[in-house]
Amino acid sequence: MTMEQVPVIQTRNLDKSYYLGKERIPVLRSISFIVGQGEYVSIMGQSGAGKSTLLNILACLDTPTSGDYFFNGENISSLSENRLAEIRNRSIGFVFQNFNLLPKLTIAANVELPLIYNSTPRPERQRRVREILERFGLWERRRHKPNEISGGQKQRVAIARALVKKPSVIFADEPTGNLDSHTAGEILVVFDDLSAEGNTIIMITHERDVARHASRVIHLVDGEILP
Repeated sequence: MTMEQVPVIQTRNLDKSYYLGKERIPVLRSISFIVGQGEYVSIMGQSGAGKSTLLNILACLDTPTSGDYFFNGENISSLSENRLAEIRNRSIGFVFQNFNLLPKLTIAANVELPLIYNSTPRPERQRRVREILERFGLWERRRHKPNEISGGQKQRVAIARALVKKPSVIFADEPTGNLDSHTAGEILVVFDDLSAEGNTIIMITHERDVARHASRVIHLVDGEILP
């Protein structure tokens, strides 16, 4: 990243706490890091390390208790709910461990949903859906429902859905967690290819073998980044 480029993601002394009654429970402490355009970063930590809380903040689903988080140069703490929703709809792609596909919709309809939410015109939606499904070898399955395809195909559909709106960042939350080792390897190759094409990827994982696919690993322990 050059000095002229605005980081896609920048956190400065980010803290997050929750309250149980009057008791303050710190979850994240003084989190500071930068992710540049095209970086492939893994945030690694065991259960309870704060990965999910950090992901929710990075994905503009939550705000920090203190500190600053900048997404494409905008401080999310100062943004309206409408602007946060616009960023999520247009600039962020999600890939989840449990796929999060809608069971009553076809594969094509699942992939099209983000484009409907961000008001992409119908002809453009159809073009992009076909293009991305053909890329992942899923066009022939476009009329199938999620329960009619394999776990690996479901995750490819989820990745296609994340990519179809051409987001600034792809967030992958334990994307291989529900897959067998062979299928997990195939999905990681997909992420390797996306990284090679210049996509910005942040992957949340507790597995070292998964984390090592990233070009940089951020280790999160008890809410803090290991130096």
